[in-house]
Amino acid sequence: MSLIYSLLSYAQQGTTTATTTGTGTTTATTASPSAADLAAAKERGAAAAAEAAGQQEVSLMDLVAELNAVELGVMVILGLCAIYAVALLFEKIYVMRKAGRQTREFLSAFRKANSVEEAEAIVRKLPQSGIKSMFDAGMAEVRRTQDLGLYTMRDARDHTMQRVAATMQTRQNEHLEDLGSSMTFLASIGANAPFIGLFGTVWGIMVAFVGIAKTQTTSLAVVAPGIAGALLATAAGLAAAIPAVLIYNFAAKQISKQAGKLEDFSAEFIALVSRDMDRRAG
Repeated sequence: MSLIYSLLSYAQQGTTTATTTGTGTTTATTASPSAADLAAAKERGAAAAAEAAGQQEVSLMDLVAELNAVELGVMVILGLCAIYAVALLFEKIYVMRKAGRQTREFLSAFRKANSVEEAEAIVRKLPQSGIKSMFDAGMAEVRRTQDLGLYTMRDARDHTMQRVAATMQTRQNEHLEDLGSSMTFLASIGANAPFIGLFGTVWGIMVAFVGIAKTQTTSLAVVAPGIAGALLATAAGLAAAIPAVLIYNFAAKQISKQAGKLEDFSAEFIALVSRDMDRRAG
């Protein structure tokens, strides 16, 4: 009772005061709280509400700390896949730009030749490249045909063109295979990383439900960190798969463009050989 009486007395002192004027009239005034008092009261209310509801801020590192061994293993695998995919991006950019520059320089020099011998002399000065290896293979077949005395024979022309085209196609395939190295691994990351992440998520949710059964509580404050950490594995799977797919598409497009240029060069070289054979045949 004494506590209630004290509180009532304090409330009465803080709400009303009486003042007497010179004419004998009394005026009642009410004391209003200041802005600082209101702000402090709001802060205390928010803190009390957060404490009562069990709220707490959870950072990304806190989620990682909640992961179990299986989820950590999944995260490590996906992290390595993502790093490898990004590294392949820089490697493919460098390789594709180098191959494209070499092809342009080679074609610019090759198209200045009017005969097989002139083309051979020009190409000999150029640095080694995939397209040059195609020329060397085709030129080697031309030389073998000349050594057999078949180069100027009209009946052997079709067979000569077929042999030249076949040898150049073989070198072209080898060059494109070098450009497309690790493409299978990129495709595997893009296709399987989401499922690896989903496996980590399913495992984490299973562990979270087992924890609920053991603690006999369904409070979100207890189970939310574990479930959020499990969902982190799915996010990691998407983070690894999306760059891998984009890099794969970029590399596939560049390889396709390079293959088209090599096909055009093969046709140009065969046309040059055909004109040279006609000229020598008279």
